[in-house]
Amino acid sequence: MARILIVDDDAALLRLLSLRLRKGGHGLIEASSGEAALARLDQELPDLVITDMRMGGMDGLQLFEAIHRRHPLLPVLMITAHGTIPDAVRALQRGMFGYISKPFEARDLLAEVDRAIAASQALGANVPVDDSDDPAEGWREAILTRSPRMQQVLAEARMVAATDASVLIHGPSGSGKELLARAIHAASHRAGAKLVAVNCGAIPENLVESELFGHVKGAFTGAVRDRAGLFVEAQRGTVFLDEVGELPLAMQVKLLRVLQEREVRAVGAERAIKLDVRVIAASHRNLEEEVAAGRFREDLYYRLHVVALDLPPLAERREDIPLLARHFMAALAQRYGKTVNAFGAGAVEALASAPWPGNVRQLQNTVEKCVVLSTSPLIDLTLVQRALANQSQTMPALDEARRAFERDYLVQLLRLTSGNVSQAARLAHRNRTDFYALLGRHQLEPGQFKPADSA
Repeated sequence: MARILIVDDDAALLRLLSLRLRKGGHGLIEASSGEAALARLDQELPDLVITDMRMGGMDGLQLFEAIHRRHPLLPVLMITAHGTIPDAVRALQRGMFGYISKPFEARDLLAEVDRAIAASQALGANVPVDDSDDPAEGWREAILTRSPRMQQVLAEARMVAATDASVLIHGPSGSGKELLARAIHAASHRAGAKLVAVNCGAIPENLVESELFGHVKGAFTGAVRDRAGLFVEAQRGTVFLDEVGELPLAMQVKLLRVLQEREVRAVGAERAIKLDVRVIAASHRNLEEEVAAGRFREDLYYRLHVVALDLPPLAERREDIPLLARHFMAALAQRYGKTVNAFGAGAVEALASAPWPGNVRQLQNTVEKCVVLSTSPLIDLTLVQRALANQSQTMPALDEARRAFERDYLVQLLRLTSGNVSQAARLAHRNRTDFYALLGRHQLEPGQFKPADSA
């Protein structure tokens, strides 16, 4: 039997709800106003809240917002009149579980209540309610969700996967743009070929064209052998251009030409190669604003923006936090050889109410800290609070960020020159001695970048 808090300032409707829910076998808590409902929540936490939209004083939307701040995992159902349905839809986008339109049949009310209670119970147990483990859903097995917003994104992704249309994925950093791109590729007819992912913001500007489109031997200083670019490497597959908004304007022109002509010419090559690739791009930037500011070409934007998919930030899909947290806990416990297997009282609630500016990636990092520091099979509330309090320290120090960039830059040079230190040092404007010292600092071995036939 579930405990349901029903809220309405209309005594007749409150009585009708009570009768129908009791017949359905549920226990009830009644409140005649939003303020009274919050007071009851301070005393007892139900499995579900049902509230009318229109009430004197605190209305249903204000009550939902107050409940969502205090108890983000508690499902809320809204009873709406026809004219308030748009408000209910907006509330759905902010995390409300669902709404029931007046007038309603008893069977419809009880069906929606049963659905909400099942979700409420799943939030408190380690029982995923998404269908990613369904064999038919293997294309998106890496994306765990019970969020209606995410389910809508995945439904759109599945539809667009059946075509060769270019896709532009919007979403904040850490929200899973590459996972969605890989899911689209896995659901497409190109799944048997490669998906080649490239972070456009991580490639030094003078190497972007060679990385994407390749070069021939002698095309420039350091080009000691022919090298196929990433587009050719993805032939008959998919190219995922992450952070495409970081491409320099000159490179945007060349990318547009490749997309229009469906062929690519390596740097220094006399002939172009016909391409058969699907392009998925992503950016955390608002590319429409970038176009308006003159930092991104409008023609390239529309070439990439055939279909747009918007990934919500984690703060707008809080119902996914318990599912993701438990998934990360299990995976990380296995990685570190720990016996951690559960969250203690209040721990998941604390995770679900945190702000998460770093989205899913930040949640994973926080759970990892908890797993590493846990001294028992249970991750308790204190440990979660400590990990959350240290979130401000997750931003890397300047020296750490500089080292990470320097290592990426050296790797790109060694890849470009196939491990030729003399050529790589010349491109970096460093002498061989200094360059070897840099490689040693980052424990990079040039031989690892030489072709297999010359090793």
